[in-house]
Amino acid sequence: MTITAIRTTRLRHRLKEPYVWAQGVNEHASTVLVEVEDDSGHVGIGEGICAPDPEAVDRVIRRLAAGFIGRDPFSIDALCADAYHSCFEAWGASLRRFGNQVVAGLEMALWDLAGKITKRPVHDLLGGPRHSGVDYFYFLQGESVEELAADAARAVEQDAPLVYLKVGRGEKTDLAIVSAVREAIGDRRLRLDANEAWDPLTAIRMIRKLERFEPECIEQPTPSGSIAALAQVRSSVGVAIGADQSVYTPNDVYDVCRANAADLIVLGLHEAGGIGSLRKSAAIAEAAGVRVCMHGVFETGITTCAAWHAAVTLPNIDDGNQIMWQLLERDLVASPALAPTAGRLSLPASPGFGFSLDRDALDTAMRAAAAEPREHGDESRPLARARVSAGAASGDGRHFADRGRSKP
Repeated sequence: MTITAIRTTRLRHRLKEPYVWAQGVNEHASTVLVEVEDDSGHVGIGEGICAPDPEAVDRVIRRLAAGFIGRDPFSIDALCADAYHSCFEAWGASLRRFGNQVVAGLEMALWDLAGKITKRPVHDLLGGPRHSGVDYFYFLQGESVEELAADAARAVEQDAPLVYLKVGRGEKTDLAIVSAVREAIGDRRLRLDANEAWDPLTAIRMIRKLERFEPECIEQPTPSGSIAALAQVRSSVGVAIGADQSVYTPNDVYDVCRANAADLIVLGLHEAGGIGSLRKSAAIAEAAGVRVCMHGVFETGITTCAAWHAAVTLPNIDDGNQIMWQLLERDLVASPALAPTAGRLSLPASPGFGFSLDRDALDTAMRAAAAEPREHGDESRPLARARVSAGAASGDGRHFADRGRSKP
């Protein structure tokens, strides 16, 4: 049994509404559909994310994939390690974080293929599920206080037990939106994510101001380059701290746990480089007595299904995880239904990741990708009330003027 073909397709997705966070505002997302076919005709499907440029990421994925042809599709770890070595390490390029993101789509497709060949759900190939489902938080969307409060009310209507809110937009704004959300959700659980917006002194000051709203956790309050800064904040405040952008690899997780820098490890398939590496990271966190929260990026329901299969196998999976397909105007997954009920999602035991694609939505995303300009011009703009296109790459966007940040 060998791999005979690998195909990639660039896709562009419009978000339902502008995505507002500490690093800017995004209005579109781009992904790369990855299909791996074997000599029996089975096809595994995965997806890659496209920061900073979708065309460049697509080219790198295809270059990595060239070394897979003629190889055993079940040699997943070896294939991914060889791909990273041949395209990065062999050229003296230490680009593990970017490498993880481009390898992840290929690794995802290989797992889906393995499940289809064996006619087993992927979680069975990983040792079997430890849980019957996965729990997710309600991810608030909106730019103004009023928009976020209204979305928080919808979270209550849907009986969401846990609500998640982006902060790091400036002290006055942060206090206003957190206050409004807390009032709207009552005593439901609340998590905040600052996305690296604060230096340690600001983080300590802001978290102490926010403590009265009883957040149970604040994600990545400080820049990801310093684990020491994260540890300093954790030791100085009375709110649990999550490490997100600080952790991509098992080594990162080990360093954060060893430094007692976080109470929660937030890690997704794309950052980790796929299911295999994510499970290694989760095992390290488990040894330290720390839970793992599944992270999301600008992705479709393809990643939701893949992440769900990984999550149900983890003994230390958290009860509040991130789901992102619902941010798109149109998701690519036709079935199964991926909307959590009261925050919980259970999927049927079907071969591979068990999803079928919405071909019409796929065609729409293909046409949008083909029509996008190759040059996006100045992608870093101060926050303005007039809408500015965020371009196709998941890292594109305009930035909050009051923070004075340059392009990420």
